[in-house]
Amino acid sequence: MQGLVETLARINGYIALSAGIMLLVAVVAILTDVAMRAYGHPLGGTDELSGYVMAIATAWGVSYALTERAHVRIELIRNKLIPAGRAAMDLISLAALAGTAIVIGWRGWGVLASTLANDSRANTVLATPLAWPQTLWFAGWLWFAVSALLLLASCLVFVIKRDWSAVDDVAGVKAEL
Repeated sequence: MQGLVETLARINGYIALSAGIMLLVAVVAILTDVAMRAYGHPLGGTDELSGYVMAIATAWGVSYALTERAHVRIELIRNKLIPAGRAAMDLISLAALAGTAIVIGWRGWGVLASTLANDSRANTVLATPLAWPQTLWFAGWLWFAVSALLLLASCLVFVIKRDWSAVDDVAGVKAEL
């Protein structure tokens, strides 16, 4: 199971790098648009495209935060528990994240399905087919659900083996430096 967790973390690292590059490209496009306005030749559409980039990068980035154990949690009670109790709290935390991702994916599919059925386009100058950014956004939430479920399954295996340190390494609080 540890190999699965490491592979998932490596994949999410590449995803985070890709999301970061998308954000940098959006920043360059916005800066170029702002600079071109001074000469009376704005690019146009950068506000729309940057909004899509933010939504897509966020949807994919939460999986990286998950494998890096960077999601915000309140550890007041968890830290006072014995290892088995901490593992139980970690399982509850992962189950809540997986459940949230599944609900967002389920509701997101409704949005995407409606967009596809209606061939919806943005009400902007670009008239972007909304299925393009929504598909990438939906896929990011789907990947988050898969990532959370894989980590949850891994932690369940570790709990069954009573390997509390492995649960802590996968789902526990990352040590502050």
